[in-house]
Amino acid sequence: MEQILRTQDNLLKITTAKDEPVYQCDLLVVGGGINGAGVARDAAGRGLSVVMCEKDDWASATSSASSKLIHGGLRYLEHYEFRLVRESLIEREVLYNLAPHIIWPMSFVLPHNKYQRPKWMIRAGLFLYDHLGAGQRHGVFSKSHAVSLKDHPLDDQYKTGFVYTDCWVDDARLVMANVIDAHEKGAVTLSRTECRSLKADKETGLWTANLYHKKPGNTRGKTYKVQARCVVNAAGPWVSRFLKEAAPDIKTKNKTKMVKGSHIVVPRLYKGQHAYILQNDDERIVFVMPYEKYYTLIGTTDKKFNGDPANVKIHKDEKQYLCEVVSEYFTTDVSVEDIVWTYSGVRPLLDDGEANASKVTRDYKLDMIWHKKCPSLSIYGGKLTTYRKLSEQVMDELTEEVFEKLPKGWTDIGALPGGDFSPAANFDMYLNTLHREYHWLSKRLAYRYVHSYGSRVRVLLRNCHHIEDMGKELAPDLFEHEIDYLMDYEDAQTAEDVLWRRSKRGLHSDDDARLRVEKYMKKRAVKK
Repeated sequence: MEQILRTQDNLLKITTAKDEPVYQCDLLVVGGGINGAGVARDAAGRGLSVVMCEKDDWASATSSASSKLIHGGLRYLEHYEFRLVRESLIEREVLYNLAPHIIWPMSFVLPHNKYQRPKWMIRAGLFLYDHLGAGQRHGVFSKSHAVSLKDHPLDDQYKTGFVYTDCWVDDARLVMANVIDAHEKGAVTLSRTECRSLKADKETGLWTANLYHKKPGNTRGKTYKVQARCVVNAAGPWVSRFLKEAAPDIKTKNKTKMVKGSHIVVPRLYKGQHAYILQNDDERIVFVMPYEKYYTLIGTTDKKFNGDPANVKIHKDEKQYLCEVVSEYFTTDVSVEDIVWTYSGVRPLLDDGEANASKVTRDYKLDMIWHKKCPSLSIYGGKLTTYRKLSEQVMDELTEEVFEKLPKGWTDIGALPGGDFSPAANFDMYLNTLHREYHWLSKRLAYRYVHSYGSRVRVLLRNCHHIEDMGKELAPDLFEHEIDYLMDYEDAQTAEDVLWRRSKRGLHSDDDARLRVEKYMKKRAVKK
């Protein structure tokens, strides 16, 4: 993936009187998280010329700091957000079929806590959950049911519970899949490129954006000018700051409420591929899920946040909070000393006036504003599960207000890169076939490759016939050849990109391994 602006058939390069190159496009998307990537993909697939810029790495903020779930949001029913839950449940099935390599069903066990929500309320909520979506009707997700907790690693006071099904997702790879597809459909995708200013020209009806691109390790960057018929502000936690600093002429009454969510990772607490959803005294819920085979992921917290989203970190009280909730339910106590890794993210929720951070809506709003005959659209709120539907609604609104005669939405049936199994249930069959073809791969490595890259694993393994062809193993199960692929096809530029967002190998690596990856990438970047 190139990191300079490119002239394509649908991206027109012009030259000003000062011989300054300016690039023109239909749509400029600011922000390379899940919503920005989804909009860019949808727009490029409808035939628009698109430029998408992200000031850091793809999915480097909120979109890689989620609870890793594609779900309806069971607790949102308590806030009567039935439309959001229904939309999310429908999207759960759609996304599972579009990307079965990085999204798969997971059973959730909800222990009944007699001091919290009564059984009748839980049954009623699960009944609605089962029937608001379409998954059960098509046999994708099993219906919820009661279960005995006799053989579960829970305290004796929790004797019965309920089981329902949602989906797990590799969030950063979901973003990357959308970026790759947008790029392959003609979008110019620019990471580490900040939109520093945005001005409207009433005469031409075009926005002029100054984009500043800086590669890791470089002291100086380059500035490019892009003219666009329309701009989509998908800056996530920076949506309001972007308007204030780069586009002060765009006036809006909408606000975001910044809510920090933190997670902890501990050594695996139990066997099995199921997860637990725990009720707490403060009416919040905490997820406990298997993670990266040897670990358990626990989260999340909900705390108001007022700082810079780029510097968000977990606090001691959040660690203690999560440990105490899990220790209350499990027979094995969890302490802060058990934590091997943490991550935090800031969710830019739509400010609906709710003081309790846990009760702030997870719905979204699209804010269309015209300035000097130039249209812009800002995205407020939203959640990982509804990104595709949100992106579709963005493009439907832009089709109606700005662009004429564009094709209708297509992303509900267009498989994401690597997800072209038909149907999704053929994942295991594909894995077995791949392992027979590449018999020299360990089952563990083949499983990880297919779960990360899906059918694109064949591109990864191109020209490899023996394990020696993969190069040196720089970190556990991370070979030079995979790093080459990630640099060439997935825009990875730093060791952090590779270890924590593209492969998740960082959790399994020590400092020496991280240094080896960093050294190799720097050496290869110089050669390129």
